[in-house]
Amino acid sequence: MKLHAALRTVLALLLAGNGLARSLVPAKVKITDVQGVAFQSPFVGQTVDVTGVVTAKDKFGVWIQDERSDDVRASNGLRLYGATAKHANVGERVSVTGRVAEYRSTANDLFLTEMDYVVSLKTLSTDHTVEPLVLGVDRTPPLNKLSSLDVGPDGWLSIPGNVTLLESTNATLRPDEFGLDFWESLEGQLVTVPWPTATNFPDRFGSIWVYGDWPVTGQNERGGLTIYSEDGEVPSAHPETILIGRALDGTRNPKTRMGLKLSNITGIVTYQYGAYYVLPLTAPEVIEAPDSDARPSNLNSTVHACQLRIGDYNVENMSPRSRHIPHIASHIAEHLHTPDIVFVQEIQDDSGPRNNGVVSANKTLSALVDAIRKASGGVTYEFVNVNPEDNKDGGAPGGNIRVAYLWRPERVSLVPGTAGNATLSTQPVMDEDGNVELSYNPGRIDPTHPAWEEARKPLAAAWQTASGERFYTVNVHFSSKRDSSSVRGDARPPVNGHAEHRLSQANVTATFVRSLLDLAPDASVIVGGDMNEYLAARAVLRPLASLLHDANAVAGIPLEERYTYAYEQNAQEIDHVFVSDAIAERPGGVEVEHVHVNTWAETIGARASDHDPTVVRLWVCDPDEDEDVPLTVDELDHEQIIL
Repeated sequence: MKLHAALRTVLALLLAGNGLARSLVPAKVKITDVQGVAFQSPFVGQTVDVTGVVTAKDKFGVWIQDERSDDVRASNGLRLYGATAKHANVGERVSVTGRVAEYRSTANDLFLTEMDYVVSLKTLSTDHTVEPLVLGVDRTPPLNKLSSLDVGPDGWLSIPGNVTLLESTNATLRPDEFGLDFWESLEGQLVTVPWPTATNFPDRFGSIWVYGDWPVTGQNERGGLTIYSEDGEVPSAHPETILIGRALDGTRNPKTRMGLKLSNITGIVTYQYGAYYVLPLTAPEVIEAPDSDARPSNLNSTVHACQLRIGDYNVENMSPRSRHIPHIASHIAEHLHTPDIVFVQEIQDDSGPRNNGVVSANKTLSALVDAIRKASGGVTYEFVNVNPEDNKDGGAPGGNIRVAYLWRPERVSLVPGTAGNATLSTQPVMDEDGNVELSYNPGRIDPTHPAWEEARKPLAAAWQTASGERFYTVNVHFSSKRDSSSVRGDARPPVNGHAEHRLSQANVTATFVRSLLDLAPDASVIVGGDMNEYLAARAVLRPLASLLHDANAVAGIPLEERYTYAYEQNAQEIDHVFVSDAIAERPGGVEVEHVHVNTWAETIGARASDHDPTVVRLWVCDPDEDEDVPLTVDELDHEQIIL
C-alpha cells in the first residue's frame, strides 16, 4: 500500500531516533545514481530525492537534468511522470521526491527509467539553461552493432531470434561498442543532432529516421544507409541512426524522403514504441531536398538473340482496377525500356481483394499489358501464370496474389509444352533430343511442400530465344517478414519473422535448380523475385547463394547501391536475381540496375509500389567466336542516322 506523503512525514517524526525512521527517509541521490550504468536502475521500486533543471515538458510530465558525471555510461537525465510533475516549468531547478520505476508498454520494449510517482516537487530557482550534448562532437554513436547479445555468424540477423532478453541480462553498458547501450546511456538527456539526413519516408505517426554529422556505414549515393555484409563480416545494424518523434511544442515534422537534409534537431532522448527516439523541442525544417525523379535504366535492348534483358518488379497487390497500373506500366516502358521478360509478383485475381472464389488473373494481366502497350507506343507483351487454389497462397484474403511472367514474343518464347496447375509439380526432364525441358511448362515447384503453406509458389519456365537456344527461369515470392520483433527491442537477436519458412523455401527452390543443373550443368538459369530477405542474412538464403551467383556481385554493383526497398532506417535489397555458372562466366558479362522509381519518390503516397524494379542484361547463350559484341538498339539507330 502506498503511504500518502503527509502520513509518511508524520510517521517519520514519530519514529525519529530509531532505525525505522531512517529507513523511511528518502535517499538523496544524483540522477546519474538513479540511472546507473546498466539498462535498469539500481533504485527501481525505491523512493529517492533528486534535484535537476527542467529541460523539456509535455502533457504527461517533464524531464530534468543534473550535472554530467565522468562516467559516460550513467545518464544525467530523468523522466518525471504524473500530475505533480506537470507543475514544473522549463528552466526551473527543482527538488523532487518520488518512486523510481522501469516502464514499458509492450513485452518486447526496453525499459524506460523514470520517476512514476512524485511525492513532492519544490522549485529551488528559475531561469536556468541546460546546454544540450552535441552528438558527433561530445558523444558519437558506435558503428555496426546494436547489442553484445546479437551473437551468431550473421549478428543481428542470426537465426533463431529471441535467444536472450536484454533486460533480463541487464548487462553493464558498453556505449562505445553497442548502439543500444549508447542510446540508453543518454536516456532522458537533452541532445542536439547536427545536420541530420533522413533515411526514409516518415512512418505512420510522422516520426522520421535520421543520422547526423558523424560517421555512418553503408551510405549510398542517395544518402540512405544500405544493409549489406562484406567478406564474411557481420552486417551493420546501423546503430548510428535515431528516430525523431513528435515535437514537444506541437509543431509537425516535415515530410521526408531518403537523402533529405534537415536543420539541427535538439530534443530529449527517450524510448517508446520499440525504439530509442529524440523528441524535438520543435520540429526541424527542410534544408535541402533531393530530386525525386529516378534515372531511367541505361540498359537498352540489343539486336543479338542471345543477349536479353530481364526485368523484376513487385507490383504491390495489382488488380484490374488498381489505380497504379498506369504508373507501373510507365515504369516498365520508360524506366526499364520494356525488357524482354518481366518477372512480376503480387498479381491479384480478377476480382481483386473481394473474397468470392475467383482465382483467374487474366483480366489483371491484360490490363497491365494494355497499359504497357500505350505507355511504350506499341510494345505488346504476352503473359502467363498459374492460378492458385483459392486463399492458399497468403496475402490479402480473396486477393490470391501470385507470380507471373510477361514476355516479348519477338524476342523469346516458351518451349512448347503443357502448363501446370496449382498442385502439379514441374520437374526437369531430358527430351528425346537430349535437351532439358520441364514436365509442365510453365509449372510450379513442389507446390504441396509444407514450405509453401500460405505462401506464393514459385513458377518455373523453360524458354527459347529467337535463334532457338534454351534457358530457364524461376520467379519467386517468399514469405513476408510479418511477426518480426523490433530490431531495437528486448529480444536478442531480434526475431526475423518467418525466416525459417524462407530458409525452407530457398531450399526447395535450390533443390529444383540443382536437379536441372544435374541434367545440364551448362544450363543458363535465372532465379529472381521478391525473396523478402537480405543476402546479409546468410543463413536464410544460403541454399541459393551457394548454388548460384548474385547478379549484383557478377556485375560489380557497389554494395551500398544494392537496394530495392526502404524500411525504417534501412535501404535494403529484398528483391534478388541469381544466375547460374554459365551466365556468370560468359565473356559478355552481366549488367544490373536497380531503378529507384519508388524509394526516391517525393512522398510515400507518390509511389507506385513499395518495391523498386530491377533490370538485368545478360547472355543466355554464346555469340559466335568471331562475332563482335552487338550494338544496342539506340546505338544502331544512331549509326543509321549518321550513315
